Amino acid sequence: MSSLKADAARSFRRHWQLYLLLLIPLGYFVVFKYVPMINAVIAFKDYSVIDGIWGSPWAGPKHFLAFFDNPVFWTLVRNTFLLSVYFLIASFPIPIILALALNEVRRGLFQRTVQMVTYAPYFISTVVVVSMTILILSPSIGLVNDAIGLFGISSVDFLGDPDYFRHIYVWSDVWQTAGYSAVVYMAALSGIDPGLYEAARVDGANRLQKIIHVDLPGIMPTAAIVLILGVGNIMAIGFEKAFLLQNPLNLSQSEIIATYVYKTGLLNADFSQATAVGLFNSVVNLGLLVGVNFVAKRVSGSGLW
Repeated sequence: MSSLKADAARSFRRHWQLYLLLLIPLGYFVVFKYVPMINAVIAFKDYSVIDGIWGSPWAGPKHFLAFFDNPVFWTLVRNTFLLSVYFLIASFPIPIILALALNEVRRGLFQRTVQMVTYAPYFISTVVVVSMTILILSPSIGLVNDAIGLFGISSVDFLGDPDYFRHIYVWSDVWQTAGYSAVVYMAALSGIDPGLYEAARVDGANRLQKIIHVDLPGIMPTAAIVLILGVGNIMAIGFEKAFLLQNPLNLSQSEIIATYVYKTGLLNADFSQATAVGLFNSVVNLGLLVGVNFVAKRVSGSGLW
C-alpha cells in the first residue's frame, strides 16, 4: 500500500501541470452541472419565489402524482417517445453509411467536397433551419408546393398537418447532423490496422466484402457507444426545433415533454410542476442509459463503463 502511495505521489509531482489543467473542466462541471442539480428539490416543494427554495413548504410527491393523473400525460410520453425513436432509427445508420462511402472514395478533391457539403449544415442555427423549412414547405410560396403544383396537385399545408410533423422534424435534423456525426466514424475507420486491408486483399475480398468484414467490425465499438448515448437520450428530444415547428394545428403530435415543461414552468410560472416533469424525464433517461449499456456490454463487450 505504501509503495502505491509513493508511486501516486511521484506521478503527481511529475505531471502536476496536467492535474492543474484538469481543475478547469472539473470546476466547470461542479459549478454549472452538479450544483444546479440541488435545485431539483423544487419538485418536492410548493415553491414560492418569495420564500425561496429552502423556505418553501414541502409537498412530497404531489407534483409527480398530479402529472401522472394529468390527461395529457400519456400523450406527452407517446409523442416524445415516438419522435425520439423515429429520430434514432433514422439518424443512426445514415452517418455510418456516409462514412463508409467516403472512406471508399479515392479522389481526394471529391471526398473533401462531399465532406464539406454534408458537414456545413451542422453550423446552421436551429432557428435558421426552421425558418428555411417553413419557407420551403409553405402552402403559398414554398418550393415543394410549387413543384407538386406542376403535376396538378393542390398545395399541401405540411406544417399544419400533424401527420407530417415527425417526418419534417426528423429528416431536417438528419440533413443537419449527418455530416457531423460521420466524422466520428471516419476517425474510427482511420484507426483500423492497414494490415487487415492487406489480408483482405490477399484473400481476394472485393470492396463490399472488405466493408462487411473489416470496416464494420472496426467501427462497431464506436457505433455501440453512439447508440447507447442515443437511447439514453431517447426521452430528451430537442426542445428548440419542436417548439419552433409547433402550431395549434399540429399540437396533437408536436407537444412533447420539453415543450410542456417550458409552458408549465416559464409561461404558467408553475416551477414545482415543471421541475417534477423534468426530473421524471431525467430519471427515465438514466434508466434507459443504464439498461442499454448493460445489454450492449453483454452482447458486444463495448459500453460506456
